Amino acid sequence: MRGPPGDRSPDALLEFGVVNLDKPPGPSAHQVAAWVRDMAGVDRAAHAGTLDPKVTGCLPMLLGDATRLAQVFDDSVKEYVAVLELHGPAPADFDAVVAEFEGEIYQKPPKKSAVVRRLRTRRVLDLDVLEAEDRQALFRIRCESGTYVRKLCHDIGLALGTGAHMGDLRRVGTDPFDDTDLVTLQDFADALAWAEEGDPDPLGEVVVPAERALVDLPSVTIAESAAREVAEGAPVYAPGVVEADEADEGALVACCTPDGAAVCLGCFVGDPAAESGTVVDLERVLV
Repeated sequence: MRGPPGDRSPDALLEFGVVNLDKPPGPSAHQVAAWVRDMAGVDRAAHAGTLDPKVTGCLPMLLGDATRLAQVFDDSVKEYVAVLELHGPAPADFDAVVAEFEGEIYQKPPKKSAVVRRLRTRRVLDLDVLEAEDRQALFRIRCESGTYVRKLCHDIGLALGTGAHMGDLRRVGTDPFDDTDLVTLQDFADALAWAEEGDPDPLGEVVVPAERALVDLPSVTIAESAAREVAEGAPVYAPGVVEADEADEGALVACCTPDGAAVCLGCFVGDPAAESGTVVDLERVLV
């Protein structure tokens, strides 16, 4: 077992950690993940939610065994700041038209997307106009994962009657991470260099324990003995549960030891207060 998240060595952080990376413009998210992998000297690194090459901002990077947590981000809420470039003067009802795009919307993924191009719904949780001047408007968008902001800008332009396209786009949040503690590639490189010189503190500031990615999931605390069984592929049985958050049947939950170390992701299937039976079916073993 890895031990408490707050007591891990630099090597342990790099084998099960997350870097809340500030993606620069230019490279693809896949290329940035390859750079991070090579810089850290780990076998695997993966990004949590892709960004187009020109887009900047919050791109959590999962290191080592933390790549097994990628599914946690599949449904995470995303937040963006975008520039809407109008093709004509903004109409008088600009704010009212934009407000109509808050809530459930229909979208068809663009031609260059990696998913099947069929009409689907996505939810825009918040759509705020931060500033508008001439033919430009600055938006803050909080939306369901899989929402295409470029397509949203195009559709807003059609509804306004002016036409519009997306200008600059920056992601400022990928729940549970946001832009308050972003790390640049240079920050990461510097922290790695300090660690090699014997000072681990900077690395601990830029690489967080992977458990940080699980804070929004219901938690099931299991005994050390149960954790050892889970590591061998066993599900979580009721006698091994120490305590559990409330969760709906079928919900994805994170199982951890009493000291906070993540053990597995699983599907909540039984009563944790029962004397016997399965409480969590395994999805991903993390140890």
